[in-house]
Amino acid sequence: SEPSDLIYKINQFITLNLLEDLEYHSSRILYPRPKSLLPEMMNADMDAVDAENQVELEEKTRLINQVLELQHTLEDLSARVDAVKEENLKLKSENQVLGQYIENLMSASSVFQTTDTKSKRK
Repeated sequence: SEPSDLIYKINQFITLNLLEDLEYHSSRILYPRPKSLLPEMMNADMDAVDAENQVELEEKTRLINQVLELQHTLEDLSARVDAVKEENLKLKSENQVLGQYIENLMSASSVFQTTDTKSKRK
C-alpha cells in the first residue's frame, strides 16, 4: 500500500507541474510579447513567433498526454502488483495449512509409521 501512495503522490506532483508549465506556455502564445514591443515587430516575424509557439505548445501537450497515459499505466501496474502480492500471501497460507494437514495424516497413518520404523532399523 505504501508504494501505491508514493506513486499517487508522484503522479500528482508531475501532473501539477505539467499543467502549470502548459498554462505558462499557453499564456505566452496568447501574449507572446509585451504590447510595447508589438509595433516594432514586423507582421511576418510575429507570424513566425506565433507558429513556433504553437508548435511548441502542441509538442508539450502531446508529451503531457503521453506522461499522463504512462502514469495511468503505472497506477494499473501498481494495483496489479498489490493484487498479486495479496494472492501470493493467501496461497502461501493455504499451502502451510495443507502441508500441516498432510503431515498430520502421515503421522496418523500406520503405513507411514511402519516405513519410518523400517528405515530407522536399517
